[in-house]
Amino acid sequence: MTYNGEGILNMGNAMRSLRPRAGLDRSASEDLFRHTLARIPSLYGRLMYLSSLRDSNTGAYRHYGLAAAFGREQSAEALESSHRRTFREWIKLSLEQKHSDLLMYLETLDDPRGLVVRYWIESQGYLGCIPDSASKADRVLYSSDIQQLLKAVNYSSGAVPKGPASSPRT
Repeated sequence: MTYNGEGILNMGNAMRSLRPRAGLDRSASEDLFRHTLARIPSLYGRLMYLSSLRDSNTGAYRHYGLAAAFGREQSAEALESSHRRTFREWIKLSLEQKHSDLLMYLETLDDPRGLVVRYWIESQGYLGCIPDSASKADRVLYSSDIQQLLKAVNYSSGAVPKGPASSPRT
């Protein structure tokens, strides 16, 4: 703050510090999409990311940076609605699109695709991607599609699962 020659206070830099941070979007959802989700190339990758921000003990969504910028409540609402929206977008894809999207996600991982897919088949960890608010029909569709896709990816990776589930359909 400085005074000009007429004794009038010039707020200059002091006023700038009261403005929102540069690059901060108007809502937590917009900020989340623009600065994080848009940089994740696959829908399934976004789904995995968003589900990882949900506390497995309480179901509460947490993201330190988003909460610091918008508050805990707005941050949690943005994360939950983004998770729900991303899940619905993935559910609406054709099976072929889901297959391509899943492969795109798997290619971003450091671990070998076959290892990841076999673990997912055994652990059913993919069920953690389902938002709490998903309908029973969407849960069934997601589970059925992801199981079918994982078996196909596992088969194409050269590892055929053992047991009756691996026999071809007639």
